[in-house]
Amino acid sequence: MEITLSKAERTKQFILETVAPVFSKNGYAGTSLSDITQATGLTKGAVYGHFENKEQLALACFNFNLKKILNELNIFVGKHNSPLAQFKAITDFYRRYYYLAVDFGGCPLITGGVDSNHQNPLLFSRVKQMTGKIRGKMVDIILNAIEQGDMRSDLDPHKYATRIFAMIEGSLYLAILMDEQDCVNDMMDHIDDMIEKEMKK
Repeated sequence: MEITLSKAERTKQFILETVAPVFSKNGYAGTSLSDITQATGLTKGAVYGHFENKEQLALACFNFNLKKILNELNIFVGKHNSPLAQFKAITDFYRRYYYLAVDFGGCPLITGGVDSNHQNPLLFSRVKQMTGKIRGKMVDIILNAIEQGDMRSDLDPHKYATRIFAMIEGSLYLAILMDEQDCVNDMMDHIDDMIEKEMKK
């Protein structure tokens, strides 16, 4: 059944789709009201008729960008039941993710976390929450692998999930900064190798 949006909902969706890349590329603190109105072609009143203030708009844009990414990642991971295959799906996803991140102006987690610290407490809290949630999903995959006998029982799931998450985000940051996709590919190969030689039972 097709859902018909109201005019107000369509306008709000248009603002999110248009402004989210602007925030990502200019930074949340560095995006001015004139940047927002110029990108959308709307007046200040029209924009803030849908969002209380710039901080609320920044939070909504972060959620919009991250939702697109997580939906894609969930599709990759959801195709597999085996925890080991799910980790392989994660590294395969991030090999492709570089181009998506470039379109976004960077990884929303990195951009949002660094840019909102001491600037937008609401957004910073949300970034921390989502970072913890994603890392927690990796912890769950490791726990499942241990329970199924695919990974060593003496592994610290939180420690290894943190290492993997840090490797992914760090390689993305360097790849985008230096415009070198190989940084991501090499790190995903390293994670695959670490799982095979260090974590696998």
